[in-house]
Amino acid sequence: MLIPFSMKNCFQLLCNCKVPAAGFKNKVKSGLIFQSVSSDIYQNLAVEDWIHDHVNLEGKPVLFLWRNSPSVVIGRHQNPWQECNLNLMREEGVKLARRRSGGGTVYHDMGNINLTFFTTKKKYDRMQNLKLVVRALKAVQPQLDIQATKRCDLLLDGQFKISGTASKIGRTTAYHHCTLLCSTDRTSLSSLLKSPYQGIRSNATASIPSIVKNLLEKDPTLTCEVLMNAIAAEYAAYHQIDNHINLINPTDETLFPGINNKARELQTWEWIYGKTPKFSINTSFNVLYEQSHLEIKIFIDIKDGRIEICNIEAPNHWLPLEICDKLNSSFIGSKFCPNEITMLTNILHRTCPEDDELHNRWNILCEKIKGIM
Repeated sequence: MLIPFSMKNCFQLLCNCKVPAAGFKNKVKSGLIFQSVSSDIYQNLAVEDWIHDHVNLEGKPVLFLWRNSPSVVIGRHQNPWQECNLNLMREEGVKLARRRSGGGTVYHDMGNINLTFFTTKKKYDRMQNLKLVVRALKAVQPQLDIQATKRCDLLLDGQFKISGTASKIGRTTAYHHCTLLCSTDRTSLSSLLKSPYQGIRSNATASIPSIVKNLLEKDPTLTCEVLMNAIAAEYAAYHQIDNHINLINPTDETLFPGINNKARELQTWEWIYGKTPKFSINTSFNVLYEQSHLEIKIFIDIKDGRIEICNIEAPNHWLPLEICDKLNSSFIGSKFCPNEITMLTNILHRTCPEDDELHNRWNILCEKIKGIM
C-alpha cells in the first residue's frame, strides 16, 4: 500500500524545508510516523539510510516502525563468523544483514518490532526514547515491570531483555533504533545467534549475550499491532503531532529517489562480509587414516573478507607437501566463503587427474575448511 499523495507532499516538505528562523524555536512542533509495508530487511534498512541522508529533521522528528522476515542483523563493526551460525542460516534461508549503526547482533522476525527515532544531532536522546516506549507499554498494561538500563536496554521483571539499542550519529542528524520482543521465535533466536566457529581472533565489537523474553509471554494481549499503535500514540502525544501511522513502501522511488540502489548495496557480499574488521583463524581438526587420527592445522588471516594469509599443515604422508602448498596458494585472495572453496576443489583434478586417493583427501580437507566458514 502506498501512502496518500497528500502524505507525499508533507514528506517532501520535510525533505526540502529550510532550518526555521531563530525566533520560531519549537512553538510549533511537527513530525511524522511511518510504518513499512515491507518485511525485507534490506529495504527497511535502506529507509533508515535514506531518511538520515535526505530529511531535514530540524523541529520535525520522525518515528519509523518496521518488522522483518527471519534475518540476523549485525552491527557496523562486527564479525558475522563470531556472532552467528552462518551454516544454519544458509540451511534455513535466514538473511544476514549489516546495518550502518554500531551495537550488537540481533535476530529479527515478524514477532520483533523495530523502532527508529530520527532527530537532529542536537536533540538525539536515547533514554528519552526508551522512556517513551516504557510509557506506551504501561499505558496498555499498567502492571508491566519494565525499566530502561544504563546500557539503554529495556528489562522486563528486572532480568529479561526485551529491547536492545544501537544508533548512528551524523554531522547534523542522528537516529536511535531499538528492538522490541513481542512474539519472536526464541528457539531460532538462540540457535542462530550462537557461533559454532572455533579459533577466531578478532578486535571486532562483540555482542553481550542476554536472557530474553517475549512480551506476549507475559500478557497474551500484547500483540505487535497493539504495541505499535500504543507507541505511535505516545510518540504523537509527546511531539504534539497527528496520531496517524503513514504506511510506506520502501521501494517507492517517487517518495524515496535512489532508495533501491541503497537496498542493493546493503545486499552485496562486499558490504555484508567485506566490511568485517580484519581477523584470523587458528584451529585444527583430526582425520582418520589407517586406524589412527592425524591432526590438520589451519591458520588463516582474513582482511576485507578475503583470505590474505593461508597456512594449512597436514602430515606429508597423508597429503604431499607440494599439494598442500598448492592449496595454500590457491586460497590467497579468495573470498572467505564456502562457494569459493567448492570451486577450488577442482584444482586438484587438473593437477593430479588420475589420483583418486588424493582427490578424496583434498575433498575431505576442503569440506573441513568450509565448516569454519
